[in-house]
Amino acid sequence: MPYKAISGIGEFGLIDRIAELAEPTLKAVPELLSGIGDDCAIYQTSGKLLQVSTTDMLVERIHFDLLTTPLKHLGSKAISVNVSDICAMNAIPRYALISIAIPASFSVEMVEELYRGMSHAAVEYGLAIAGGDTSASSSGLVISVSMTGEVSPERVTMRSGAKPGELICVTGSLGGAAAGLKLLMREKQIMVEHFENNEPYSKSLMADLKEYSLAIQNQLLPTARLDIVRFFREGDILPSAMIDISDGLASDLHHLCRRSNTGALIHEGRIPIHAETRAIADELQDDAITWALRGGEDYQLLFTIPKEEHAAIADNRDIAIIGETTGPEEGIRLSDIYGMQIDLSSIKGYDHFSS
Repeated sequence: MPYKAISGIGEFGLIDRIAELAEPTLKAVPELLSGIGDDCAIYQTSGKLLQVSTTDMLVERIHFDLLTTPLKHLGSKAISVNVSDICAMNAIPRYALISIAIPASFSVEMVEELYRGMSHAAVEYGLAIAGGDTSASSSGLVISVSMTGEVSPERVTMRSGAKPGELICVTGSLGGAAAGLKLLMREKQIMVEHFENNEPYSKSLMADLKEYSLAIQNQLLPTARLDIVRFFREGDILPSAMIDISDGLASDLHHLCRRSNTGALIHEGRIPIHAETRAIADELQDDAITWALRGGEDYQLLFTIPKEEHAAIADNRDIAIIGETTGPEEGIRLSDIYGMQIDLSSIKGYDHFSS
């Protein structure tokens, strides 16, 4: 029989196939309110709160490079990327289960340094590391984190609640993580070339990049926006739909609109991009707006709210309104700085299986 390469359908096409095969299993657990298709699964417990659960893997040479990533930073990031999924449901993280596959080259001290980062991040977010599993790895380091959070039924926010005519908002700034990655990869290449040519390389990688510390931090030590979830609670603000930006603004906006059955029009001039990110793009002769649209790993929140709720977020300087939702027939479009409209459906973010 003929076989189809995964690259032919891409990561999200594969997820759709998996979701279809998993669909019959949902009948066994009626308390499961939402499964594959959102940032977290949602489970109705016997108490007053809903339980939301997520899982993420970080795989060496796919998601990180140990030549450029300190183990303590890597441990912290493994926690943060999962907390970001919990935040996207407007929930609070409670505990995590961590499994790691460890290559033979690792020492006890290296594993301890990895867990120091995890523990530090967990304390900062107010969650517990409750268990997990360990295994040997015949290749590189693999970290898998499963996390559970809680949210009241009236405050849970999914990707599917947006309606045409609502405001599209993002937190923080975008493209910084991609900028940091570009810098780290450039420095790694310089270091590798020195070694290949048997030349001394005495410079400190991080010391050389001090002037770009924010971008490096965005890549190595992202912070999940639990502060925004708390801001929503304190102000009694309820987004209609929300997703975290892990694959790039274009892809994640597409996911939100697809689940909500809406279109979107966003404006290039309103997309928040830090001045440092723009400076790095200029230095590397690249495009900061492309990094924001498809770079990924910013772990900011993308959400929609009704226009009448604008006043509730207007004073928060860490939230930018970048556009509004439209009817699904209008597609997902970007109005550039010249007023030209660009179809964003052709702009893809990170895909593990892209050809």
